[in-house]
Amino acid sequence: MINKAILMGRLTRDPELRHTGTGTPVCSFSIAIDNGYGENRQTDFINCVAWNKTAEFVSNYFSKGKMIIVIGRISTRSWEGQDGKKNYATEVVASEVSFGESKRSQEGGGAYPSAPYSGGNSRPAPAAAPAPQMPADMDDDFSPLLDTDDDLPF
Repeated sequence: MINKAILMGRLTRDPELRHTGTGTPVCSFSIAIDNGYGENRQTDFINCVAWNKTAEFVSNYFSKGKMIIVIGRISTRSWEGQDGKKNYATEVVASEVSFGESKRSQEGGGAYPSAPYSGGNSRPAPAAAPAPQMPADMDDDFSPLLDTDDDLPF
């Protein structure tokens, strides 16, 4: 059986980091996801929870309005409230989170890690190859190469 959710949306509020009685970090947050177009457009609000290092990561690097990508599983739970009424909750338990927008596109910026975060289980992103450099003695005029009167060889 498969239970996997992949979501991309904006945080509706700042993430809330708490600790359990044993000191385990847990972070609750909600994301807004737009669906449809024009008059059929609606927004879904999805509750999410992250644990341990992922919880700390979300708390440290995300805030209200930031775009986030969440990969996790859907979880349901129920409990009896103080009033004796049975309560239900459905949420996504995040196993991996990533930034949904680049640093440049965000107002106010900030230093973000470049790779998705999955609680320390992901491999670091490979280093980008340097852009090829043109030799300094090479002429920048390529117009002789663009002669359109000749037939193409293919």
